[in-house]
Amino acid sequence: MAAEIVNPRSDSSTDQEGGAEPLDSFDPAFALHRGGKMAVQATVPIRDKDDLSLAYTPGVAKVCTAIAEQPELVHDYTWKSSVVAVVTDGTAVLGLGDIGPEASLPVMEGKAILFKQFGGVDAVPIALGTTDADEIVETVVRLAPSFGGVNLEDISAPRCFEIERKLQERLDIPVFHDDQHGTAVVTLAALRNAAKLTGRTLGELRAVISGAGAAGVAIAKFLLAAGLGDVAVADRKGVVSKDRDDLTPVKRELAEITNKAGLSGSLESALAGADVFIGVSGGTVPEPAVASMAEGAFVFAMANPNPEVHPEIAHKYASVVATGRSDFPNQINNVLAFPGIFAGALQVRASRITEGMKIAAADALADVVGDELAADYVIPSPFDERVAPAVTAAVAAAARAGGVARR
Repeated sequence: MAAEIVNPRSDSSTDQEGGAEPLDSFDPAFALHRGGKMAVQATVPIRDKDDLSLAYTPGVAKVCTAIAEQPELVHDYTWKSSVVAVVTDGTAVLGLGDIGPEASLPVMEGKAILFKQFGGVDAVPIALGTTDADEIVETVVRLAPSFGGVNLEDISAPRCFEIERKLQERLDIPVFHDDQHGTAVVTLAALRNAAKLTGRTLGELRAVISGAGAAGVAIAKFLLAAGLGDVAVADRKGVVSKDRDDLTPVKRELAEITNKAGLSGSLESALAGADVFIGVSGGTVPEPAVASMAEGAFVFAMANPNPEVHPEIAHKYASVVATGRSDFPNQINNVLAFPGIFAGALQVRASRITEGMKIAAADALADVVGDELAADYVIPSPFDERVAPAVTAAVAAAARAGGVARR
């Protein structure tokens, strides 16, 4: 299968329901999406009866019999080791929220072509018609024999944590929720370079994260594992702390490992003297709160399309500013991570993606910047052709070192 970038569209003159003018006659986004953004493409020719007899019956029977006798051969003689399932239930799609499985498909197609474009990995979008965590797990487990990995996408918290954990327990292929771990990997890479630029270490930094959903929880845990000094996470009711009696199980666990400073109260109060702000929640942080941060602070305001702190304001007080947008420097974009992470894991047939593999991905991503490091360049562009090979090689090496590689 190949996720083609060139789209074999249907006739664009087709009328919309009711005879109205087609949407794509005046909107280029609709024009690009007509007919979908990807297609299946054969990797072998079928030119004559000899080709047919090899690709299908009777030749295919030899391969099937061999795999039945030695199941591991499926990796060599099918697409399994080069294809990922992109699975969603449509409950947390981009900034759109719960829009359902059908409406999520354009995003999942987009994710699939990013896998192909930036990592050389084929991917199949799968939008499920259920939001029940156990039903999602059972469905993916039954689909898993066809795939080398599973990328969970746009599944709302806290179900996303349970779904990922259960799938990782039941499957022997990589299962990766990109909204959590892809965001965390790219954030760590940018933070490492920001600290390097200003002559500090991660251990010297105190961070505040706005948002205790999938991304916020994963970033907090990942940064602490990488050596961050301290981090406080704030949700809509304020800092996640042990003295709160309204926490979900996920947030109670988070309260146990974060907030060494013992902060409570609002996000704004937690920002006083903080070295790092990381926004993954939306909303707006008042300028006085940004001004109260430590000298030389970092502001990573990653909400789209409207950052929690506009870069013009952030630059008044921060030494390094990053956003989730492509029209400002230092874009924290998951496409810098997930294609290479899966490519590296598939390359060595990893049974799972470990913390070590994710940290290796972040380090490799940070290293791409190299001597070009500057306040407006702490993270490379998604179009930097060095990114995917560097991340792929680092992840593959980490998988071998961690004992999860099978070749």
